[in-house]
Amino acid sequence: MKSATRSDSEGASRRDFLKTSAIAASGAALANLAAPIGAYAQGADTIKIGMIGAGGRCAGAAMDAMTVDPGVKLVAVCDMFLDRARGKRDHLKNQKPDQVDVPDDRLFDGFDGYKEVLKHVDAVCIANAAKFHPLHAKAAIEAGKHVFVEKPHGIDPYGIKMLEDALKLAAQKKLCVVSGLQSRYDLGFQETMKRIHDGAIGDIVAIEENFLRPPYGVYSRRKGQTELQYQVSNQYHFTWLSGDDVPQSLVHNIDRSLWAMKEVPPATCHGLGGRSSMTHEDYGNVFDHHSVVYVYPNGVRIYAFCRTTTGCYNETSSLIFGTKGRCNLFQCAIEGENKWRYSGPRPPSTHEEHRALFTAIRKGEPISSGYHMARSTLVTIMGQISCYTGAEVKWDDILKSDFFFPPKPEDCKNDMEPPTKPGPTGSYPVYIPGQTKLL
Repeated sequence: MKSATRSDSEGASRRDFLKTSAIAASGAALANLAAPIGAYAQGADTIKIGMIGAGGRCAGAAMDAMTVDPGVKLVAVCDMFLDRARGKRDHLKNQKPDQVDVPDDRLFDGFDGYKEVLKHVDAVCIANAAKFHPLHAKAAIEAGKHVFVEKPHGIDPYGIKMLEDALKLAAQKKLCVVSGLQSRYDLGFQETMKRIHDGAIGDIVAIEENFLRPPYGVYSRRKGQTELQYQVSNQYHFTWLSGDDVPQSLVHNIDRSLWAMKEVPPATCHGLGGRSSMTHEDYGNVFDHHSVVYVYPNGVRIYAFCRTTTGCYNETSSLIFGTKGRCNLFQCAIEGENKWRYSGPRPPSTHEEHRALFTAIRKGEPISSGYHMARSTLVTIMGQISCYTGAEVKWDDILKSDFFFPPKPEDCKNDMEPPTKPGPTGSYPVYIPGQTKLL
C-alpha cells in the first residue's frame, strides 16, 4: 500500500514546486482574466471539448463552458457507463442544440474511454472519480489538450505527484490548466482577500472552516451490477475512488484558507473522524464526520469540519479571525476596526473560471491554477490521513510520501476486483483510528 520514500533531493524539488508553481500566478492575475461578457467573441473559431465523466458535475462544467463561449462545441463524452454518457449527451443537446455534436460513435465507456475522447478534442472537462483526475489530466496534457479539472485533484500523495508532473509539462507545452476550485474566480472573494492581505483584519490568528451537510451523490445498487460497477457508480462513498470527504468537500474551504494565508501550508495537522450513523451499504466505507486542526509554526490554527449525516445542523462557511477584526468570507464582510462589505458584481464563479480558460485559449496566453491546486489538495489529503489513522501528520512527511490507495489509477481495469468488499451485514469495513497505519 505504500512504496519507498523518494530521496531528499526529490523531496526538495517537490517542495519548490508547491512553493512557486509551474506557472507563476496570483489572485490579481486571475481577476484580470475574468474578462467582461463578450470578450470571448473575438474568436469565431470552434473550440472542441470533451467530457471525461458524465455525472452532474462534468455536465455542469461543459454547460458552463458552452454558456460563456458560443464557439465551444461538445464533440465527445466518456463515462464508465455508456447509458450515462448517452443520457448526459442527450440532456446537453436539449439545452445547447447548436453546440453539442456527439454522435453515438463518439460516446465511450470503461476505464480507458478517456483515451478515445482525447483523439477528438482541443480541450477536456475532467470531472469523474477523483482518483483518476491526475491520470486523466496528465494524459490530456501529453496529448496537447487544454484542461479543466474538477476538485479534488487527487486522493493521495502518489496522485498529487502525478499532477505536479502534469502541471510542469503543461507549462512547457504552453497549455492551459484551470482548476474547479472556483472560489478563486469569485469577484467578491477576490476583493475581500485583497483587503485581508492589505491588513484589514490585522494578523490572522485563526480560521474556522465548515462544510456540514447531508449525504450527497448516494446511489443504491442496481440489479445485475457487479461489485465493481456498483462501487464506481456510487464513487463518492468509497475511499479508493473519492478519497473521502476532507478532500472531496473541505478542499474548497482549505483552498480559501491557504489563499488567506498567502499560499503557505500548515506544518502539522491532527484530525479525528469516523462513521457514526451512515452505515448502510449505500454509504460505502467512508467516514460520515471529520474534524481537522491544521497548525502553523507561528501558532495560527485552521479548524476544519465536514459532516455528511442526516438530521443534523448544516453550515457552509469560511470565517477568518484577526487581531483587528474578523471576516465572514461568504458574506464578503469585515467586522472590527475596518468595517466593510463588498457591494460589487458577483457573476457565477463557475462561469468565470471557464471564461478565464477559454479567453486564455483564444488569446494564446496560457493560464494555470498550478500555483494552488496541488497544494490545497495535498493539505486535505494530509488531514484525511490523520483522521483515518488518529496520528499527527507533518507537512514535510506528506511531501515525501508516495502512499496511494490501491490500486494505482493506471492499473484499474474493467474486469478487476474492487479493493474493498462488504462485510457479513452488508456494511463495508472502515479505517480504525489508532490502529490504521498508512504512511
